[in-house]
Amino acid sequence: MHWTGWIVVLLLCVNGGWMTFDGARALVVGDYVTTRSGRYAGQLGPWTHAVRAAGIQPRSTLMKSIFLVYGLLVLSVVAAFILRAQWSWFAMVLVAALGLWYLPFGTLVDLVVLLLLFSPPLRR
Repeated sequence: MHWTGWIVVLLLCVNGGWMTFDGARALVVGDYVTTRSGRYAGQLGPWTHAVRAAGIQPRSTLMKSIFLVYGLLVLSVVAAFILRAQWSWFAMVLVAALGLWYLPFGTLVDLVVLLLLFSPPLRR
């Protein structure tokens, strides 16, 4: 695999891994990881605006489950990409596009992933 492919794998593992962890933790403990002090203590990120616009409460069980399922989906697609499954490039594009709502970190990561996936070494 070209080195840009490994960057894509790393970025999506970090993003999908975090969402899996944070979603599972939120389901078990009751809330997402947030800062404990400072101006933004206890607050969720800007992604909550996109989620509310879609009619989902950010701290609902539904949203926590979406975090967990999406994170597991991303990690599964990354594994398929590493194993060079024929359908994995398209699936990587799909999960990156689906993750653009996760402002700001997920949006930035997924934009970089999409740019790399469509670059000549990885484009299919």
